[in-house]
Amino acid sequence: MREVNEREARAAAGVTMVIGAVAFAYAYFTRRYIPLQVVASLFFVEFLIRVTAGIRYSPIGMIARGMTLSQPPEWVPAKPKRFAWTLGLMMAFAMTVITNSGIRGYLPRTICLICLTLMWMESVLGLCLGCKIYALMVRRGWREKDADIELCAGGVCEVAFAPAGSQSTGLASEQR
Repeated sequence: MREVNEREARAAAGVTMVIGAVAFAYAYFTRRYIPLQVVASLFFVEFLIRVTAGIRYSPIGMIARGMTLSQPPEWVPAKPKRFAWTLGLMMAFAMTVITNSGIRGYLPRTICLICLTLMWMESVLGLCLGCKIYALMVRRGWREKDADIELCAGGVCEVAFAPAGSQSTGLASEQR
């Protein structure tokens, strides 16, 4: 998987956000946590499939693809998205462990609200924080320079590289 349809990824973020928000609100207001436990486990499996096989094979990805069939695809590199999904996988794993072991209170609430905020930013604003972190890591030299990240949505992954032997400023390149 070298490319991902940005519209499909945003739709999948919106669907996961709605499912997560409903489960969170239900748990918060009723103090019944089984739906949140199920959703956290579902999200763990969802993000595991996205990271390993791609969004095309994930259940919510299939729903998102159906929702965006009438729109032309907007192809973006998969590596930044896969990195963002890996962050989602880690948070979903943490929530699965936390909620299914009976931990309640500020810790799961905070993780859940962070997840919901990140999904909202992706689906509504088109701002993928995981993609921005990926680009920052490439700029800092913490990840290998990659030609595949040149076409990220909104230019998020544009990276300025200094000539060999000189110090990089870490600033994003100018608009094309």
